[in-house]
Amino acid sequence: MKEVSGVASSGSMRACQQGRSSSLVSPYMAPKNQSERFAFIAEWYDPNASLLRRYELLFYPTDGSVEMHDVKNRRTFLKRTKYEDLRLEDLFIGNKVNVFSRQLVLIDYGDQYTARQLGSRKEKTLALIKPDAVSKAGEIIEMINKSGFTITKLRMMTLTRKEAADFHVDHHSRPFYNELIQFITSGPVIAMEILRDDAICEWKRLLGPANSGLSRTDAPGSIRALFGTDGVRNAAHGPDTFASAAREMELFFPSSGGCGPANTAKFTNCTCCIIKPHAISEGMLGKILIAIRDACFGMTAIQMFNLDRANVEEFYEVYKGVVSEYNDMVTELCSGPCVAIEIQQSNPTKTFREFCGPADPEIARHLRPETLRAIFGKTKVQNAVHCTDLPEDGLLEVQYFFKILDN
Repeated sequence: MKEVSGVASSGSMRACQQGRSSSLVSPYMAPKNQSERFAFIAEWYDPNASLLRRYELLFYPTDGSVEMHDVKNRRTFLKRTKYEDLRLEDLFIGNKVNVFSRQLVLIDYGDQYTARQLGSRKEKTLALIKPDAVSKAGEIIEMINKSGFTITKLRMMTLTRKEAADFHVDHHSRPFYNELIQFITSGPVIAMEILRDDAICEWKRLLGPANSGLSRTDAPGSIRALFGTDGVRNAAHGPDTFASAAREMELFFPSSGGCGPANTAKFTNCTCCIIKPHAISEGMLGKILIAIRDACFGMTAIQMFNLDRANVEEFYEVYKGVVSEYNDMVTELCSGPCVAIEIQQSNPTKTFREFCGPADPEIARHLRPETLRAIFGKTKVQNAVHCTDLPEDGLLEVQYFFKILDN
């Protein structure tokens, strides 16, 4: 990690020239010929039969149509049909996609052509928003999305001194080491795993030189130029090489299944907000975080979750038999990644619920046009955000995400 310097380190330049590490490579590269067809092997859990069913999923980027074949029974399951909710950038191994209310997990390529075309250059790297820029997380995430990255993991956390020492191990002998440790442990950070072609180099380019003053001269539109102060308080961090990317992602998102550094939930005077999968997929995460901050609500814990149907049914149990859209609500919330937020403010449930607006975005646009659902919602199911309805449920919903699921 070569973080504190006047210019981008030579390590980051070398990383752009070296061969790619297979452990950090994931699929998707935009096809050159839009008449192409891409094939994947996907699994769907059938809750009625308690079985994993395997399908061949075909995607035609020409018109956004899909086709599915039952692998075991060797028959067509879904004839070629246009499906607007699936995008080419959603197609990478390990991702969950929703096709006509079925949540499919992409487990492999369906043919060598797809593997060659989509699996060659996709990389993952760590994006870390430092304590000085957490208040600007919405703007930074907006820049990340607009630069073609996909955020696959996100978590607000605090580092202990030992975790900070592990993170800054490369700088242990440097004169500014103690300042680095003190700064990175001075408040919450937001760690993200981000994905795109040549992610390591492109993220370093978006960050700008490590010295924020130099960034303002050499890369005025970069993250550090816009939000950084100096060479230490420089808003955000990115690894220089594949080795450091792998090591740092393991610190924040352990592959062993551990949680990594502690989350920041306070569990007092709180209510719960969930930014729904459709809003994440449509690139609204940054905008919604900005809107919440600008309305003077505190966001004291933030984390991305990929929920399975059982989790969502448990969380939405109070709506079963009460809300006619219950099944569609469940399907939406488990259709892709969502982001849960602990919201804090005096009497938070009432005021934040009012800020979200009526559940139906059309009604919200007529009656409360400044609310989140009026601005970002599409339908009563895809209405951008869930918020706690009853004051007494605020803590329970926050605990469900930040204590029960985050373990």
